[in-house]
Amino acid sequence: MKRRKGDISVKFRVWFFTKDEKLLGKGRVELLELIDEKGSISQAAKAMGMSYRQAWQMVQEMNERAGRLLVEKKLGGKSGGGAFVTENGRQLIASFKALEKRVAQFIAKELKGLNI
Repeated sequence: MKRRKGDISVKFRVWFFTKDEKLLGKGRVELLELIDEKGSISQAAKAMGMSYRQAWQMVQEMNERAGRLLVEKKLGGKSGGGAFVTENGRQLIASFKALEKRVAQFIAKELKGLNI
């Protein structure tokens, strides 16, 4: 079977690390975006098919490793509790997405130049 030009693709993943510890990747970005959208860690976890405990642990790790709050919890009251992504969190999401896009563009350009 003869392979056609363009059959080969490149897959990649972008991760942000702090001191060799994973800070942010595609899944964590999705979690942050869902927290921001739903106003709840619990609802974000449910939407991703993970436990609240796992989601909360990821949020705590991101907050600690970033050295600043990316997600803040709101304490309950009449309207109940919840959570929201801070401005720092939104900036980190935007930076991640911008870098991921640039890497994808670079790879696509380089792949065109290869004779494979």
